Amino acid sequence: MPVATLVPAAAAALACTLLAGAALAQTPTPAPRPVQPAAPAAASEAPPSEAPPAEAAADEAPAGIGAANDLSLGEVVEDDAAAPGSQYVAAEFGDWQMTCVRSGLEADPCELYQLLREANGNSIAEIRMIGLPPGSGEAVAGASIVTPLETYLPAQITLRVDAGQAKRYPFTVCTALGCIARVGFTEAEVQSFRRGNKATIVIVPAIAPDQQVAIEVSLRGFTAGFEAVNKANAAADAAAKAALASSGQRPAQRQSPAP
Repeated sequence: MPVATLVPAAAAALACTLLAGAALAQTPTPAPRPVQPAAPAAASEAPPSEAPPAEAAADEAPAGIGAANDLSLGEVVEDDAAAPGSQYVAAEFGDWQMTCVRSGLEADPCELYQLLREANGNSIAEIRMIGLPPGSGEAVAGASIVTPLETYLPAQITLRVDAGQAKRYPFTVCTALGCIARVGFTEAEVQSFRRGNKATIVIVPAIAPDQQVAIEVSLRGFTAGFEAVNKANAAADAAAKAALASSGQRPAQRQSPAP
């Protein structure tokens, strides 16, 4: 086909295409349809609202405790420190204490007590003393001296007041509290306690039987304390005799203090 014939035909086709595109460009595009908000759900379809926590019933206890009528209200507990047989410090005299035992009567029995310490301050022994009633023999005072369980018993225990004559006493028994020597003192020895400044107790340790341990006993306040103990025990004896007389029993004789 001649070229002249092809050109007008192609031009006509191209013109038609351009006219169609222009027409499409001038045709307005419809606006998007706005989205309408959803209608509120019916009351029956509304999600359940969160209800406030219900208050516990007045008679309902928290879980794990039980009903109110099953709970114990407790009972009053008496103070054991004030019960008969309990000990207390009634007074202090220098380096001594007057310790007494509650008897439940008008007066309590007492003893003179001192906790003994080493030079570094650690407690190592103790001594308790009372006056004995008349007719007890040569001894006018009795004492119990408690030393550690590690004491070498065959060496016994030695006691000296100031620079006076030393005396040796055997051990009586060993308990969980320690080894105990129960000793008696004559009137002359008690007088040396009254006049003295200190007494010295010497024991021997079991782990080193070739050595000695000296324990100092202060005599400061001994005279006033010993007299107070004797006065308290006289009142306690009278109270015990009165109580036993009313019950028809015979009173027991006072003995050396137990540790």
